[in-house]
Amino acid sequence: MTDAAITSPAAAPALSRPAVARWLALLVPAGLLGGALGSQYLGGLYPCEMCYWQRWPHGVAIVLAALAFAFPIATPRSRALTLLAAAAIALSGLIGVYHALVELGILEGLTTCTTSGNGSLADILATPLIRCDQIQFAFLGISMAGWNAIISLSSAIVIFWLVWSARK
Repeated sequence: MTDAAITSPAAAPALSRPAVARWLALLVPAGLLGGALGSQYLGGLYPCEMCYWQRWPHGVAIVLAALAFAFPIATPRSRALTLLAAAAIALSGLIGVYHALVELGILEGLTTCTTSGNGSLADILATPLIRCDQIQFAFLGISMAGWNAIISLSSAIVIFWLVWSARK
């Protein structure tokens, strides 16, 4: 055994680009959805209707990415499911762009009052009315919808790039 082999640390096996894409397709929407639910149930920030719209594609992306793990990484099914998850993440990001533009007053939002759930009239009246055109919380001057748009769209681009660049 040589001195170099003894003194150099064992290199950890690197993840392939499709493997990184698959993990991102699972962890990014899980983190964003977890953050949204945490801000609602732990932070007391009630979501508006467009906030709910942004959550559904993340849930779909989580399911698609989880299904991608059921197949070997190099198979067309795994790649397709990962790309579909990235498309769902991008859809949530596009809804986030629309929501952020409504919050900024650039676009008109919903013109009707909406409520979620099908409880009694007392339940509906007890639910706080949250307007889609008002920012409840901002970090570094960017609303939660804006952060969802930035993170979702940039991660979707990275996932698409990782999957397509590995095919060459």
